[in-house]
Amino acid sequence: MRYLALDVGDRRIGLAVGDDRLGLVRPLPTVRRKSLARDLILLGEVARREEVAALVIGMPLTLRGEVGYQGARVQRFADAARVALALPLCFADERFTTAEAAARGATDLDAGAATVLLEAFFREGAR
Repeated sequence: MRYLALDVGDRRIGLAVGDDRLGLVRPLPTVRRKSLARDLILLGEVARREEVAALVIGMPLTLRGEVGYQGARVQRFADAARVALALPLCFADERFTTAEAAARGATDLDAGAATVLLEAFFREGAR
């Protein structure tokens, strides 16, 4: 199955696409956020173009593993995406994905973080 990973921030959404059968992941251009409606339209276009069947959304947990303020914002975004894109979605812990992307030398840290997120999701068995 093909997945679209989202690293949702207040200003940008990092994207990566991958196939769990092959375990291959590649970054996509980062989306600069304008409005929720526009963001969802752009994500819908990407999802159709890339023929994805599900979304993996990075959940920014606190260091204690709890859903904090930013996590609640991502949850609201995910609720809107679930309705607008009509795709199943799941959450994955995104702690330290940006640091990992930087350590790997990613030129686009948001897309790099989404790539790290999706690779970890596949390693854990793509729930």
